[in-house]
Amino acid sequence: MIPSMVDGRGRPLRDVRISLTDHCNLRCTYCMPKDRGALSFLPASEILSFEEIVRLVSALSALGLRKVKLTGGEPLLRPRLPELVGALRASHPDLEINLTTNGVLLPPVASTLRAAGLTRITISLDGLRPQGLQAMSGRGDLAVHALDGIEAALVAGFTPLKINMVVIRGLNDGDVEDMAARFRTPNTILRFIEFMDVGTLNRWRQSDVVPSAEILSRLRQRADLLPVDPAHPGETAKRYRYADGSGEIGFISSVTEPFCGDCNRLRVTANGTAHTCLFSAAGPNLRPYLGEGDGARLVAVLSSLWRERRDQYSVERSHAPARRKLEMFSMGG
Repeated sequence: MIPSMVDGRGRPLRDVRISLTDHCNLRCTYCMPKDRGALSFLPASEILSFEEIVRLVSALSALGLRKVKLTGGEPLLRPRLPELVGALRASHPDLEINLTTNGVLLPPVASTLRAAGLTRITISLDGLRPQGLQAMSGRGDLAVHALDGIEAALVAGFTPLKINMVVIRGLNDGDVEDMAARFRTPNTILRFIEFMDVGTLNRWRQSDVVPSAEILSRLRQRADLLPVDPAHPGETAKRYRYADGSGEIGFISSVTEPFCGDCNRLRVTANGTAHTCLFSAAGPNLRPYLGEGDGARLVAVLSSLWRERRDQYSVERSHAPARRKLEMFSMGG
């Protein structure tokens, strides 16, 4: 096993989240709100090629990387995505390769992604009722398409399938119980995510956050839920299982229960900028080091970046000075 490289707070580098595009086919209010004016997106010429992404992952693997998550925007908007998955799998047979998607475009490619070597899929779905989904994503019919994507992922063998629900008070918090009931199965894991102040466009307010403890209390009125030990250090979700064995749920509570102390994730935007925190605004451009034959320089740059890392924004949120942060659709959640 590759020795651990740790940052300034003793946290190892284990997970990279790579954005494949900043474009999306939805306009979710917490990520890419449509009422905030014209948004600027990257031209195709500035987006990392598949070859550059494979070189980046190879360099990170030399530093202890164990998991790659492909994100966006909506990563399924990137043409020939199974080719990238196949190239990553061929280069790194033991690496966990995951994908986060809204599921709308998933049905035609789910089985192909599985055959290419994708390990796991996470699908974002913020409710079931058309009114709430219209307010959250701009598409009242989203549940129909997302549920088709969920079914396609399950048929392709992506089990257990993770389903993420961002909960915002007054928009979709009334869907919590229905979502829990709909995905109370051994093949799915529903995770409730607290509304976070990523970026500056989503009009985040503390009062809009529905604490995970509140949701757990509501769900325990309907079912017996037992805590589950973390599967590994740095796991973001606190997990609970139904006592009758009918499934599992999780909570990602960055606002009310920060987990910065175990954060082992690096994020890389679609144009190759590295960020050591979800709430950061700037980072080094890796693209000059992603050419063929630049592997040693890239490893040195990444190593220096990680060793100097001291981010813990969620812990410091309550007293951190106001600052501009990169938008979620650019960062890659």
